Amino acid sequence: MRKKLVVGNWKMHGNRASNAALLAGLREAGPWSADVAVCVPFPYITETALALTGQAIAFGAQDCSAHEQGAFTGEVSSAMLADLGCRYVIVGHSERRAFHAESDQLVADKAKAALAHGVTPIVCVGETLAEREAGQTEVVVKRQLAAVIHTLTHCIGEIVLAYEPVWAIGTGLTASPEQAQSVHAVLRTQLQAATQKADAMRILYGGSVKPDNAAQLFAMPDIDGGLIGGAALKAGDFSVICRAAA
Repeated sequence: MRKKLVVGNWKMHGNRASNAALLAGLREAGPWSADVAVCVPFPYITETALALTGQAIAFGAQDCSAHEQGAFTGEVSSAMLADLGCRYVIVGHSERRAFHAESDQLVADKAKAALAHGVTPIVCVGETLAEREAGQTEVVVKRQLAAVIHTLTHCIGEIVLAYEPVWAIGTGLTASPEQAQSVHAVLRTQLQAATQKADAMRILYGGSVKPDNAAQLFAMPDIDGGLIGGAALKAGDFSVICRAAA
């Protein structure tokens, strides 16, 4: 039985006061039977680490560089994240792919860099609405995952995978549990061909997960938790989602 994982992606939201209130709310609401983490903006990682000292809530970042170090102004390396105690880092989020032109190979290289420093990459894959309507969902997600498998080879079993249909992110639309499970099953099968660890790997669903749909999504056999956006900014909503992952 895979233990569920719920990760809050704060995106570019928050300030010191609101973050402190949110984390205080999560401390009061926990612990949960699922694994729980928050991925926060770079400036707030240290304060988040301090606020979560002694708590069963992990923390991480929302991106990392594929480079080890050097003249890459504005970039943050996996070594730096590890130095701050980050457990996770999100790579390949659809917003990075769309707004920063990140390629499948760059996402794979970032995942490799994270693993090299003991930070678990949460690798995101997902299709746009146009790709889904064209019947290309399976082709797209398998292509995105294939780049990571090829780059990480035997280490692929160390990642967390997240399926996030782009058309369901921040739109209020959500894949039905059956639609999400169908894609998760495709990804699980692809992983099974690459590693003996596939059945133990966690595949999260991301895309307008809310308190009222989380339990139905998490009940699917290949959905092992969620990558939560907007609902992760409200301690009450996020707590309900974490409880739904029992």
